[in-house]
Amino acid sequence: MPRSRDRHGRGIRGPLALPHTWSSRPVPLRHPSRTDFFTSCVTDAMAAIAAVNPSALDGILVGVEDVPQWSPTWSADRVPMSAALEGTSSTKAQVVLYERPLEHRAASRGQLRRLVYRTIVEQLSALTGASPQELTGLDDSDWQD
Repeated sequence: MPRSRDRHGRGIRGPLALPHTWSSRPVPLRHPSRTDFFTSCVTDAMAAIAAVNPSALDGILVGVEDVPQWSPTWSADRVPMSAALEGTSSTKAQVVLYERPLEHRAASRGQLRRLVYRTIVEQLSALTGASPQELTGLDDSDWQD
């Protein structure tokens, strides 16, 4: 009787996908990590904004930090999700997203993707003076859902 792949009842062993056609290595079947997913949310949001209003991101850096530095002015239940920093003569304007507070407020990955998009739009609106509707191409009723 031949040995089975399911030795000791531990389930299927080895790669579960066929090799990739270009590299001949198996394609990993996994969800992206938490950080990889958050990075893709930020990248997708910036691409969507640039598609509607290409000049909205000119001269603005968008960055991600894990958590904001603590400030004694915060109340116990209010932690910022992002910050918009005005540019000076020597630095560019910046939008900083705080990964953990955003993740904490989202119940699912889809909701996190929408929250990241809305947060970037709101911070860009504060920096540039453009309305959220100008940055997204949506009318008031679509933006306020």
